[in-house]
Amino acid sequence: MIRWKQTEQIEHKEEKEKLAKKIAERVKEGEIIGFGSGTTSYLATLAIGRKIKEEGLHIKAIPTSDAIESLCKKLEIPVTSLEQETPNWCFDGADEVDSQGNMIKGMGAAMFREKLNMVNSRENYILIDSSKRVDKLGEKHPIPIECEKRAANYVLEKVKALGAKKLEWRYQEEESSNQLDTKFVTDNGNYILHAWFDEIPSSLEKDLKQIVGVIETGLFIGYPIHIIQ
Repeated sequence: MIRWKQTEQIEHKEEKEKLAKKIAERVKEGEIIGFGSGTTSYLATLAIGRKIKEEGLHIKAIPTSDAIESLCKKLEIPVTSLEQETPNWCFDGADEVDSQGNMIKGMGAAMFREKLNMVNSRENYILIDSSKRVDKLGEKHPIPIECEKRAANYVLEKVKALGAKKLEWRYQEEESSNQLDTKFVTDNGNYILHAWFDEIPSSLEKDLKQIVGVIETGLFIGYPIHIIQ
């Protein structure tokens, strides 16, 4: 469901292209690699596509969004899935990262598949430009929460009870008037609730996941990652 901006409109593009080059340098023959979503991962996918073409490498990608899957196919990078393969390593971006390596991800609405790749991978590389560092989570972004459509009202009330100071559904971005009141639907067919908290305790990821109807959250607390910046 991600719609890429024109390449020249990508924020912090120069930093992100350097990160893309760094991750492309790690690619080796025969690897199964988890591909993240978002603009940094988009640029990284382009860089990897160039490398495998120039060096004649054979790899497989496990993409975390339909948009990245389409890009891989366009670049002739074979696509596989977690049902068929286990990734040697994964790469992805982040929306916020604190000093302990805890993250908010998923403003591109792909956090469910991103987290699946992460927990199945042997190594996880997170590419972050200077704008992604925060003193505490929640400084710049809400927590995106993916929920089953039929559970939407229930999830909203339960998240509010956990202390959210503000809650908003994500809506479609189309400009046509008949789309303005239509909730955004993820690649998995679910809704996204954006939740702002004044404080994000270490238990919040688990507390949110215990709500019936929550598919996944954009909180990544305590996951083993290697940050590339």
